[in-house]
Amino acid sequence: MKIEGRNAVLELLKTDKEIDKLLMQKGAEGSAGRIFAMARERNIRVQFADARALDRESETGRHQGVIAYVSDYAYAELSELLAPKAGGRMVIVCDGVEDVHNLGSILRVAECAGADGVIIPKNKSAQVTGAVVRISEGAANHVRVARVPGVNYAVEQLQKAGYWVYGLEADGEDIYSADLTGDIALLVGGEDRGIAPLTRKKCDKILSLPLYGKVNSLNASVALGIAAYEAVRQRR
Repeated sequence: MKIEGRNAVLELLKTDKEIDKLLMQKGAEGSAGRIFAMARERNIRVQFADARALDRESETGRHQGVIAYVSDYAYAELSELLAPKAGGRMVIVCDGVEDVHNLGSILRVAECAGADGVIIPKNKSAQVTGAVVRISEGAANHVRVARVPGVNYAVEQLQKAGYWVYGLEADGEDIYSADLTGDIALLVGGEDRGIAPLTRKKCDKILSLPLYGKVNSLNASVALGIAAYEAVRQRR
């Protein structure tokens, strides 16, 4: 897998993940120097090439002068996300989020809000690719992502582990009246259909964000960000 972009590679270098090599643009300045120094400290092989060579290697067209080559993304086990924790747990569940930009943004929100992990289904969902890592600005290198056979299975396991599962939809209870201080899972739906009907029925509650403008919905990652930080606010 290729990780592209300076922020994504910098965050990757802060982890203990094995990196096969870095491909860097000759003469790159700014944060490229820091990337090179960190790679040398870890004895990672660095190969320099001109911009055209990086353009050919790039899968996103946004390499910013650096590409890291790593093994495929290592997913966490669902059991790791369900492990007991003092102070209340929070996980994010994605139901049919197929757009890599949305998934990357969701991983960034989850990491910044201190979520214990993100759950995605193996089918009918975007997976963690190099593009998702770049879009997440490297957050995917730090947040745990578990893949499950299906979202309904994940909801059932979460509830057995003591989580309250809250679906985020446009026609639910006002989120600001909900208690988000315990062990919670915030479930976001896909870009077009939202949360699947059966999954919605399995949720403990459906919560909504108030909308005051003329547009009747928010982007999935934006809605998640507001909801996750409401949970953070209540826990402080």
